[in-house]
Amino acid sequence: MTSGMNCFNPAVTVDEYLAETNVLFYLSDALAQLLEHKEEYTNVGVTRYFAEYFSSVKNSNHILFREFNYIRATPHNRASFIRVFWRCYRQIGKSGDMLSMLEYSSLLQLLCPDFPVEIVKNAARIALMNEGADCLMSFSDFLYAFQLQFYYQEFLDSVLLIYQDLLAGKSPNTVIVPTSASVEQLPCLALEEKRDLEIEASTLAGCIDALCDRFRHSHPPRSCLKDALEESGKVAYDSLLRSLAKHEIINQTIGALPSKTEVLIDQDLDQELDKLIAQISVSPSSNSSGSAVGMLKEVQRKASPRRNIHHRRKMEVESDGSTEETDSSEN
Repeated sequence: MTSGMNCFNPAVTVDEYLAETNVLFYLSDALAQLLEHKEEYTNVGVTRYFAEYFSSVKNSNHILFREFNYIRATPHNRASFIRVFWRCYRQIGKSGDMLSMLEYSSLLQLLCPDFPVEIVKNAARIALMNEGADCLMSFSDFLYAFQLQFYYQEFLDSVLLIYQDLLAGKSPNTVIVPTSASVEQLPCLALEEKRDLEIEASTLAGCIDALCDRFRHSHPPRSCLKDALEESGKVAYDSLLRSLAKHEIINQTIGALPSKTEVLIDQDLDQELDKLIAQISVSPSSNSSGSAVGMLKEVQRKASPRRNIHHRRKMEVESDGSTEETDSSEN
């Protein structure tokens, strides 16, 4: 889960390794879920339960239908949620549909019921450039803006605070560079604040460099920040974020999404769908809705992120982007 981490490297202490990999966080959550749903797992066995839990963490399926505080708790969780969002709703991009901010918010809340709309609004602001907030967005434009906003949320909030101080005329020497702890205490920053007025890029770059030195949360690679800030002599907060959202090195660093040219391609999923179409076309009972539904569910089981083993819900996310509520009262 953490690239470049070698647990056998004597230069890495046990505490450093545990902190980098968040093993204790996942172990604590696994125990809490086991105790909460112990009756459900009585017949499964504790060993198998832990094996399935950590397998789901490794495969990035563990964040489905979990609360927002859980999916944002670790970088791996954030990257996993971004990837699941892409895989579940990729078909929207393939069909060329344009959706509003509220529609994307609804899709996210199907995966995480308490996902904050403010994060979606901030992502939409990046994707829409100078257009109105009620304008429609393509799937790929929203996806990469959302990835940047969600994965680096605390860092971007800190940059916004610095930008607003500089915009207010404060000297770079008097600008207070936020700490990770101070940012965590802040509510979502108001969207009404001016974020499209330009300031000296070199001044902002110096403050951001100091922020990277003391920030314990993830932040974009310094080389990417430097590239975005050196595009022109002056920069606005929103234009900076748009440049970062398009930066391929940032996308590769997060590791959740393919490149933008391949974002509508998912070979594993496409192969399963091709098999489904072939089976329906040659099946003697292809006119039977029951047969089609059965095969569709089989494709969903293989290709779509499976439901969280320790947070089961009566909801399935179809691999083609649609959703289906399953309730015994409807059967």
